Amino acid sequence: MEKLRLNRCQLWGALLALYCLTLGPCGLFGSSEYLLEKGHPLEDYFKYEIARIQNAPLQGIESLEDWEDRRETLQTEFLDMLGLWPMPERSDLKVEVTGVLEEPDFTVKKLHFQSLPGLYVTANLYLPAELEEPAPAILYVCGHARSVEDGVSFGNKVAYHHHAVWFAQNGYVCLIIDTIHLGEILGIHHGTYSEDMWWWNARGYTPAGSETWNSIRAIDYLESLPEVDSQRIGMTGRSGGGAYSWWAAAVDPRIAAVVPVAGITDLHNHVVDGVVEGHCDCMYFINTEEWDYPVVAALIAPRPLLIVNTDRDHIYPLDGVVRLHEQTRRIYELYGAEEDLGLLIAPGPHQDSQNLQLAALRWFNQHLKGDQSAITGAAKQRFEPKQLKVFAQIPDDSINNHVHDSFVPKASIDPNPSESRASWEAQMHGWKQELADRSFREWPEMAREPAPELERIFSNADIEVFTGKLAVHPKLKLDFWLLQPTGAGQSFERVELHVVQSIATEASVDQLLETVDASSGAIHLIFPPRGVGPNAWPGDERRQTHILRRFNLLGQTLEGTQVWDIRRIIQALGQIEATRGLPLYLYAEGEMGINALYASLFEEPLAGLTLTRPPQGHKQGPHYLNVLRILDIPQAMAMAAYRMPVALESTDASAWNYPQRLLDGFPDSPGSLQLSGARD
Repeated sequence: MEKLRLNRCQLWGALLALYCLTLGPCGLFGSSEYLLEKGHPLEDYFKYEIARIQNAPLQGIESLEDWEDRRETLQTEFLDMLGLWPMPERSDLKVEVTGVLEEPDFTVKKLHFQSLPGLYVTANLYLPAELEEPAPAILYVCGHARSVEDGVSFGNKVAYHHHAVWFAQNGYVCLIIDTIHLGEILGIHHGTYSEDMWWWNARGYTPAGSETWNSIRAIDYLESLPEVDSQRIGMTGRSGGGAYSWWAAAVDPRIAAVVPVAGITDLHNHVVDGVVEGHCDCMYFINTEEWDYPVVAALIAPRPLLIVNTDRDHIYPLDGVVRLHEQTRRIYELYGAEEDLGLLIAPGPHQDSQNLQLAALRWFNQHLKGDQSAITGAAKQRFEPKQLKVFAQIPDDSINNHVHDSFVPKASIDPNPSESRASWEAQMHGWKQELADRSFREWPEMAREPAPELERIFSNADIEVFTGKLAVHPKLKLDFWLLQPTGAGQSFERVELHVVQSIATEASVDQLLETVDASSGAIHLIFPPRGVGPNAWPGDERRQTHILRRFNLLGQTLEGTQVWDIRRIIQALGQIEATRGLPLYLYAEGEMGINALYASLFEEPLAGLTLTRPPQGHKQGPHYLNVLRILDIPQAMAMAAYRMPVALESTDASAWNYPQRLLDGFPDSPGSLQLSGARD
């Protein structure tokens, strides 16, 4: 570490000429316009949640034995959160070299391989001239640099190729690979960022996983080359490439040394400080296990790791990087490997700088070559983009632009429900446990709350209207309304709970009365979960998008928290004097109906559940983390209809064959499914 500090001091005066790449949408952050401002209703909620999960897997680790006992489990969890557990089959790479560029000091092979059948990775392999023995190798992964001319993409490798040149000139074999998003075959990284593909959460898909897999397969390729010493493979990249360096090094022990440049910070920066608004989905794993980012960094220990960042990087703020380094250092200290962890802070914003790579090359020289001599000079661009292009024509069997449809397998569901009551009930129990662990882990453990206080806001000879606040979280209360007929000697036989997905922020009494049938003689509750009506948050579409993404980073989805909100209002009805002990009938429509459906699965059976035009599958919504890896809506409907009467209005009877077959097999079950509104 001391030698690194001396080198870093020497670098401060040299970091003057900064080369800036044209960034894609991931690099547009910088304006405070979309930050979660102080006093925002969600600020306390997000701060509380971050404090709850911050570095939790690293807490309580006092010895190397503690860490080693936990490490394998953590690595498996991380693979799962990338969509890589179980690991995909390592199919034939089908490497094809499409051209060669001969230079006096190195050779470039233009090639592609398939990390999965049809998932093409375009790459350039830089080989030093006159290699006499296997050399150390570098996998260089690219950030978000768009290189497109007349609608033809050359891949982001062309914008970063000077780094590969530099490594080749210094005796390294260097493989530089394109990303899915900005490669020669243009795929998608912006599912939740701008493409409204929230179902990625339900599928458990993140492009962080597919990019990590491409990196793993790239190392498979490097290992196969006679020019490469497979025991001396390093990895580096900046921005997006920095992130992929973190992900791959955390799960692939073949990476002997790693230098991520501007690729990671902590949850506080992302969620509270708002840097999530400057990052696309490739920067994030599906946070099922509720991790903060130092856990990822710790998985690299004790291999040599140099963290590189600049002091004015708006999307990787310095304070979060320093906090992450401190947490990671604790694990390196357990190994006695403090010398193998470095932190380089250079002046500047979020820009590509060859000077940053001086430290990277020195780090690799030290740990892959045993050479600690000073590094000078920097490589320059040597080629025009067209020279480095791999494909003359995009292959017809490419899945790059729709890999999200298949990368993470869906749950395999037998279309015929079990014929045994015992096995079906065991299946229901297993599904509920998986949902609790993998989709709804964020549900808080809350002590029994006092009954919500009700305030009368309207009354006449026919009805009284009350408003109340429901505690759904230690930092969050939600508004609801209770409507109670007031006839003399009035008695009530039922409670009707209407969970709404749309209502005015300040609903009038007239609107409330229009929402329910006040003449039914029942007590009515109108409840908008968080994100709806008076429980929504201000802001335009972009702000709403990034609020939802903040939930995702914490291992949540808005819809998953809404399921919890519905559970809380059901529980509260047992505490409110007017509703205590009365049969409960729950009504909801659209996606909110499915939220109500799932809430009912985790409470005592209701007297009735009425759902109007719900979606037929979770790809349409609602989107809970990983739910499609467990089951889909027809299976959840079967679970509910087995336990309680369900009335379902749907235009497609065939969509509900699964629950209908189940109930046909168990005619004496306490539940039922009444289907209406179906087309012939």
